[in-house]
Amino acid sequence: MSENIKAMIMSAGVGSRLEPLTLSIPKPLVPIANRPVMDILFEKLSKIGVTDVICNTYYLADKIIERYSNNNFGINFNYIKEDTLSGTAGGVKKCQSFFDKDSSFLVLSADGLSDVDLKKAIEHHKNTGAVATIGIKKIAMEDVPHFGVVVTDNNGYITEFQEKPSVEEAKSNYINTGIYIFDYKIFDYIPENIFYDFAKNVFPKLVERNEINTFEVSEYWSDIGTINQYIQSNEDVFLSKCNFSHNKIVELQNGASYIADESCIIPQNVTFKGKSVIGKNTKIGRNSIIENSIIWDNVVISDDVHIENCVIASDCVIKMNLHSQIVGANELIEEKSLQV
Repeated sequence: MSENIKAMIMSAGVGSRLEPLTLSIPKPLVPIANRPVMDILFEKLSKIGVTDVICNTYYLADKIIERYSNNNFGINFNYIKEDTLSGTAGGVKKCQSFFDKDSSFLVLSADGLSDVDLKKAIEHHKNTGAVATIGIKKIAMEDVPHFGVVVTDNNGYITEFQEKPSVEEAKSNYINTGIYIFDYKIFDYIPENIFYDFAKNVFPKLVERNEINTFEVSEYWSDIGTINQYIQSNEDVFLSKCNFSHNKIVELQNGASYIADESCIIPQNVTFKGKSVIGKNTKIGRNSIIENSIIWDNVVISDDVHIENCVIASDCVIKMNLHSQIVGANELIEEKSLQV
């Protein structure tokens, strides 16, 4: 891009819907196919020429700061640490001095995974002259009650927002993806030192002034904010729905497949079923079965253990069979640990 576009990644959320996975790491560092989500975002920004990025941090902020202060993405990483949460718009307001007065900028959610063409979206925003441009995604009408719905006119300007309407009440099946492009004028709509939200406080004012345009996200998009969607997003990598660099997918003769870091220890007599992800330095015991599971870094699975439909966070030791369990970090799971 000829213009130096800066970006912000909203990174302050606690990620409570991903607990217990987020009890030990902030949501931006939750891995998809062994890659922290923010790694993927940085990689995509770097590829379109964005080099200056700021994050508002709050929950487990030091883990984000430590990882990206010296990064290999060619990103000049900047950050603020919030003492109290200030809302989506309030967090952006605190970063106002980072942005250039004569330039548009990107704002992305740290839990958004997408193949959207950001360069094309930025050009569209510039052509409209709107204060804000929002990425919107068409979804199945039956899924509308789970999302914030966007209603537009024939020129793509937003005329109304509906918050999780019923199928009968929904006026559209386009949803807000949390991908934003703003003109610097957006700061005129956000007061200082107050909790302020884009959806509740800023966007209604812009709708009144016909100042929010949209671009359609026809490419892959996923919000990994819930356990179910997190699991689905990992599966989507196996289905080649989402594109980013990751460990190779190993295809087995029984139809199973897995992604594993090269540092893993996986004996030949381990059986894989379905689709699984194995993190760094994880050790799988002999004669174990790994089935449709996501196992993070530094996990030890004992011999003869069957792990099925589980997500196991880092630094756990698993000595018994597990089925449909979400296990937080640093847990020792053995027969006596599950006794009531």
